[in-house]
Amino acid sequence: MNDSCAFVYSDELLKYNFGSHHPFNQFRIKLTIDLLKEAGALDDSEIAPPREATDDELCLIHDPSYVQAVKQAGKGQLRSEVAENYGLGTEDTPIFEGMHVASSFLVGGTLTAVDLVMSGKSMHALHLGGGLHHGFRGKASGFCIYNDSSVAIKYLQEKYKARVLYVDTDAHHGDGVQWSFYDDPGVCTLSIHETGRYLFPGTGNINERGQGKGYGYSFNIPLDAFTEDESWLNAYSAAITEVADFFKPDVILTQNGADAHYYDPLTHLYGTMNIYREIPRLAHEVAHKYCDGRWIAVGGGGYDIWRVVPRAWALIWMEMTGKGNSSGKLPEKWLERWQPKAPVELPVTWEDQDGMYKPIPRKAEITEKNQLTLEKALYPIRSNPSPLP
Repeated sequence: MNDSCAFVYSDELLKYNFGSHHPFNQFRIKLTIDLLKEAGALDDSEIAPPREATDDELCLIHDPSYVQAVKQAGKGQLRSEVAENYGLGTEDTPIFEGMHVASSFLVGGTLTAVDLVMSGKSMHALHLGGGLHHGFRGKASGFCIYNDSSVAIKYLQEKYKARVLYVDTDAHHGDGVQWSFYDDPGVCTLSIHETGRYLFPGTGNINERGQGKGYGYSFNIPLDAFTEDESWLNAYSAAITEVADFFKPDVILTQNGADAHYYDPLTHLYGTMNIYREIPRLAHEVAHKYCDGRWIAVGGGGYDIWRVVPRAWALIWMEMTGKGNSSGKLPEKWLERWQPKAPVELPVTWEDQDGMYKPIPRKAEITEKNQLTLEKALYPIRSNPSPLP
């Protein structure tokens, strides 16, 4: 395997579009690409176009009747009461023209990344259009029509006979992927997210550990609202290190939602750019320690598309490639180009400034609670460190 990296992208990914007033906005990928290019970290030669996933590939996870419903919905041919049964036409997941093809390109982009890495053409691959972790076998959910990560994991199992570690750092629980492989000991899922007590989808409790032969291969770290960097990173660093050592994967697939940041409008975590520097660094370490470098990264949530997502996602690519300077001031040309169009004042540095928010009065209590959560979540492998039979 060579040490090149692939950045999977084409403008086809922008067609996954719920409308200008919807929080899910793929324009954030364009902002990220422009930031990387202005930082001297991305060349056009490194960009690989996604392909469209086939129906057979979609049906590795999704029910054929659901795929047909998505096709009909995108042509305006699905009755509203039928659409609602499939989770389509809701406030979260509105119907739009051509939604099947647009969604299939998102899945195909993740499969493109898989093939590049598993064939040895690339050491790592990044597909920011992917990461739609809420899609279910027969139902759309939480902005997600098809679940590209679930399809990709099944594809990895069937085509490459790989043991897959899936690591999800989106602020929302990676429910769709977890349930897809809940009884499968060949897939280990780790989700670090805000507790579902106040946040969609309301799942991801510590006691969701898998079932049947898959029992013990599902890990959840639900963090308290208002969790800050130190507590978040303590949970992440311990969990990814210990779970990887327990499972010893052939490949790591990371979902990189950028919505655990203080600025994100849909969540209640108080992360800063510090966590988005560490997330890919530790994933990179795991990939080289256990997987001969095989690392596929996808996007996910992230709803402050101006101040947070471009910096957070650019750091993944910079970690993968070692290219560009990710400290100090952001490129002047990027700021000049986008500040006139941004509805908020853009940050001028890669780092967040101190004093971004007022001190949290319950910090000690939140930190202690998160530590207990971490210990309970990892207790099975700390008490019995070898993989379950």
